[in-house]
Amino acid sequence: MSGSDDGIKGQIAEADCIAFENAAPLSLQQLRDLFSYLNSKTQCNHTFSDTRSFAKQHRIDAAQLLLWLNEHGAHCDCEVIYNVYDEFGERVGWHLPET
Repeated sequence: MSGSDDGIKGQIAEADCIAFENAAPLSLQQLRDLFSYLNSKTQCNHTFSDTRSFAKQHRIDAAQLLLWLNEHGAHCDCEVIYNVYDEFGERVGWHLPET
């Protein structure tokens, strides 16, 4: 693989990151923090109560966040980990801990 291929991949990754941050109601770091926060919870009551708490603590518009999460397959707190993580975990550099 040539050096120019690496440069193109880097440009694509950077463009992907910019597109994500323009479309999402939170930054990549905030999404990484949300994954960690929700993963620390022991049980899901099948609502977005913990996500709402996180949004409030981080001054994120909860309505926009929940709409965006829903568009990416989450319908409650645990589905943020199971569905949204599948799409964005690698991108934000967060991985589910090994059990």
